[in-house]
Amino acid sequence: MSQLQNKHTNLSTAIQAPLFGFDFFGKERANEATLEVSKIEKVYFYPKTQNIEGKFQIQNRRYLGNKFKLINFIKDIVNEKCGEITSFCDIFAGTGVVGEGFNDKNIKVISNDILLSNYLPLKTFLDAKNVNIDGLKKKINLLNSIKSNDDNYFSKYYGGTYFTIENAKKIGAIREKIESIAESDEEKFALITSLIYAADKVANTVGHYDAYRKNLDSINPLELLAPTINLENNTNNEVYREDANTLIRKIKCDVLYMDPPYNSRQYCDSYHLLENLVEWGKPEVFGKAKKMDRTHLKSQYCLKSAKKAFEDLIENANCKHILVSYNNTGEKKDGRSNSRIKDSEIVNILKKKGEVEVFERDYRAFSTGRSETDGHTERVFYCKVNN
Repeated sequence: MSQLQNKHTNLSTAIQAPLFGFDFFGKERANEATLEVSKIEKVYFYPKTQNIEGKFQIQNRRYLGNKFKLINFIKDIVNEKCGEITSFCDIFAGTGVVGEGFNDKNIKVISNDILLSNYLPLKTFLDAKNVNIDGLKKKINLLNSIKSNDDNYFSKYYGGTYFTIENAKKIGAIREKIESIAESDEEKFALITSLIYAADKVANTVGHYDAYRKNLDSINPLELLAPTINLENNTNNEVYREDANTLIRKIKCDVLYMDPPYNSRQYCDSYHLLENLVEWGKPEVFGKAKKMDRTHLKSQYCLKSAKKAFEDLIENANCKHILVSYNNTGEKKDGRSNSRIKDSEIVNILKKKGEVEVFERDYRAFSTGRSETDGHTERVFYCKVNN
């Protein structure tokens, strides 16, 4: 029996239902073949995790669009449609949980993200090959022992709002100390990753940094833990920090997985604080949210040019299979949450590359908390690339 227990829904009918709020095929419908959505009814449990005292794992971080709860759904599709693979590319990796789901010594995992605050954790979890784990733990203990009563760049701008004054002072002091104690890039990246995860755990937010909570009730003291790294599985992996449309022209893989931004909400806006902490250039910040200049980090997938960018990436992909995660946010009261690329456009673009199937399951995503997401589903568009 297929691993994907499903019932088929005629897409040309289903998309006209009020749930989605737009005509899937639009004016092009007469020229399109009927496409079915495979609605997956299988019950998925969260991926197994092992909590180890003093350590943290790649998924232990709040992040918009985090796919950790969908890993087994995505893996089922890959196992069913792609067969045995030797390379997997997560080109909009974010926290890297999808790539980690395929990380095996027999599979080359290629990960990419434009944010430095994602790139360093990706380098730590999926690309570290020589870091001394015992030495790393000792330096984490040293950083935890730091006592800081003096104001610094970080506490000046983020203390008393995003963090308690005490935690903000310690975060700034630790970030400064890392610069002087790290003996290699791998060690530095791992120490900063530990700080990112520790800071996120005590941040006075709902999981992103577009704003902070009015009541400063996240008062637990900051504590750095050691990242859980499987060095053996990272042997052949590659991690990049490039524009996805530039990188796609340089790489090849068996499976290309894409989870691009869905709407006009820029990730560099939501995670500006962590990006500032990681870059540590101490720039001037602006407004109530204390955001630095982020012009160089803006994604074209959040703009009106999203469809054109998506089409360019697919056209230049050198792979055997393509999976695209894209949700059905549809038309929301908050216009910023509306999807930039319609389902019909995704299908039409993918069909130029090969045969297309659509898999869907109900899913309640982690969002900004400003929009209603009743009836939300997560879709994976699968394309078997023509030879």
